[in-house]
Amino acid sequence: MCNLYSMTSNIQAIRDLVSEIKSWDDVGNMLPQPGIFPDYAAPIIRREGEHTVLTTARWGMPGSSFVLFKNAQKRAQSIEKKEDREVGKEEFDELLKNEPDKGVTNVRNTSSKHWKRWLGPQNRCLVPFNSFAEFNKSKGGNVWFAQNEQRPLAFFAGIWVGEWTSVRKVKEGQVTADFYAFLTTEPNKEVGEVHPKAMPVILTNENERETWLNAPWEEAQELQRPLEDGSLEVVAVGARRDPAAKS
Repeated sequence: MCNLYSMTSNIQAIRDLVSEIKSWDDVGNMLPQPGIFPDYAAPIIRREGEHTVLTTARWGMPGSSFVLFKNAQKRAQSIEKKEDREVGKEEFDELLKNEPDKGVTNVRNTSSKHWKRWLGPQNRCLVPFNSFAEFNKSKGGNVWFAQNEQRPLAFFAGIWVGEWTSVRKVKEGQVTADFYAFLTTEPNKEVGEVHPKAMPVILTNENERETWLNAPWEEAQELQRPLEDGSLEVVAVGARRDPAAKS
């Protein structure tokens, strides 16, 4: 599971690859991010009507409503046991509304009903990155991958949802924000030696990016595949942030 990546390229570098971007005001100065962790705000490229925009969202799509319901039930049961009373419907509804949802950073099972509603072009996005890390304790911790030592800009195949209300952090309370995640697939040789379960879905050329943003799902789903063996390099080991990510 990829829960750490870097994005240090500037706005112009992104526009050079995705020339149809019409708006990027929401990203501000877009400072380098050598370490992006779950729930961090980071840039994504998505459709807004007929236009393509560069904006920001928080990393982690909404979790399963079934899981949130079960967690709220456990919380209610704990209250009932501790206070020796029954939790009523209104109280339970309030518990459910405020049940923390940490978000889902990686999406693998696209046949799931939970994810199907967000697989159309209107909810697909590109997630720009320069390198990503997979954790393996025996290999030194975070193992950083990129296309080469120069860390050229590339894109994950992402999905996003706008104006979703949830509780991400108890101290923060309910928030309404845009959220995103990216797809994963079986790993290629390089990533598999570190993390044998999965790797992010990476789009490496204009045709793939265009297909992901616009094509029907029957065509776009073909992109959920690993990169060819030999297409990634280990560029750093052990760091919580890519120590040499380039802009």
